[in-house]
Amino acid sequence: MPYHWLPPTDPEQRQLHLAPWVPLGPRGFVWFMALTAGLIALPLVAMLATPVFWGLLPFLAAAIAGIWWALRRSQADRLVTEDLTLTADSARLLRLGPHGRRQEWQANPYWVQVQLYPVGGPVPDYLTLKGNGREVEIGAFLAPGERRSLYADLRRAFAETTAPAPARPR
Repeated sequence: MPYHWLPPTDPEQRQLHLAPWVPLGPRGFVWFMALTAGLIALPLVAMLATPVFWGLLPFLAAAIAGIWWALRRSQADRLVTEDLTLTADSARLLRLGPHGRRQEWQANPYWVQVQLYPVGGPVPDYLTLKGNGREVEIGAFLAPGERRSLYADLRRAFAETTAPAPARPR
């Protein structure tokens, strides 16, 4: 799952961490680029020492550079994290987006509504938190099934956070 509840550092606080799944790590990137360059260059071996070699080389180099740029751009766009911190008196969502963009939202958890829009949103099963006069999206990078699962987890967490404390015997 691309989201998980962090171990509590404080018994009165719950923290959820969301991050997109990154399928290609640094080693995978190197292997993929090496294999791609090798396979693209393989037909050039038959053309060595001919004028055709010099005609094809810039196009093959441009293809490799384009693949490299596209993969790097894709990885940079996926550098997104969302952290939701729940306490009895505060719900705080911090989103760190690509290129260091920081967005924050805070509300009283008692008044927060967890909304799931199966249709009609920008994506299927659009998930939002509504409170303090704003509605913010959470888990935009998750698959629809993961958003439905997160919806159930968030409803449970907000219910537990805002439930009245049990009466202590005197």
